[in-house]
Amino acid sequence: MADVQPVPEKDPAEWTTGDEPMTGPQASYLHTLAQEAGVGVPDNLSKADASKLIDDLQARTGRGSRGS
Repeated sequence: MADVQPVPEKDPAEWTTGDEPMTGPQASYLHTLAQEAGVGVPDNLSKADASKLIDDLQARTGRGSRGS
């Protein structure tokens, strides 16, 4: 059986909708992560910027770590 390689994730900066406002679920999750990390969330983030901040806050809080 061949090893299955994961599909590489596309950089949020390359998303065609990345400049649109962040989604409701992104905002909700960001606020949860920010509260745990003790930081604030900037207003009016784009989808791409929200995704990058989620990745950063997941790393800070240990949430959503891949491979665990």
